[in-house]
Amino acid sequence: MERKLIAIDLDGTTLNADAQISAKTKAVLTQAREAGHIVSIVTGRPNRISSNFYDELHLDGPMINFNGSLGHIPHEHWQGEYQYTFNKEVAFDLLAHRDELGINMIAAEGKNLFLAVRQHPVEVGFFPTVLKSNEILNHKTLQENPTSLTVAVDRSHQEHLLSYLQHHFSDIIDAAPWGGPNSVVELGVKGVQKATGVEALAHHYHIQRQNIIAFGDEHNDSAMIDYAGWGVAMQNATAPIRRLANDVTELDNNHDGLAHYLQNYLQLAE
Repeated sequence: MERKLIAIDLDGTTLNADAQISAKTKAVLTQAREAGHIVSIVTGRPNRISSNFYDELHLDGPMINFNGSLGHIPHEHWQGEYQYTFNKEVAFDLLAHRDELGINMIAAEGKNLFLAVRQHPVEVGFFPTVLKSNEILNHKTLQENPTSLTVAVDRSHQEHLLSYLQHHFSDIIDAAPWGGPNSVVELGVKGVQKATGVEALAHHYHIQRQNIIAFGDEHNDSAMIDYAGWGVAMQNATAPIRRLANDVTELDNNHDGLAHYLQNYLQLAE
């Protein structure tokens, strides 16, 4: 079998509901690498909360974060590293209008950047419940252009926020609501998606598109699944992702769906 590039999403795909990689999934991904295939994490998560999974899987190649906007090798310099950013004035504008837009929290992030501000107490996964003094987002602390803005907004204001962003900043950013219970909108550089990162990985490893396998479950995986030669939706994936994919795993992310699928697809020993 030709060498494959295996692009894996984290949440809802490689990770179970407890945000952990099961022993089975870890073993199969290790088997795949030992068989000569490449395993790469391609996630919407920032690097600050995904490098631990990279280390747990003992990966040594590039990782893609922020839905394609950051490509890097954790813990070392990589000549091919890239990071897409957009004008920090977008963050300042949202700060100025957060009351009328119903914004409860804004977080500005990049590879070495994390700043946030809370209008009201809000619990959103991936973000510290207590901010240090040097993590407060304002005009003074935000000195560089961000890679991502994450905005927690009142559910009743989400459509208004999306309309506002479309009207004012559609030429420079894409805004996408999160799935799940939280009313959160994520902002990234216009046109940059997970497929951007997968394409960079393919060029780095000299892998042709037909030899890319991509696994995902949510809307932010759609471009990657569409780009890959073989896109696989998790059993727990949204309906649009399942329709887009070439195949669907028999099991969900809580029952090692990715591992069982890869074991069969790559003909790895049980």
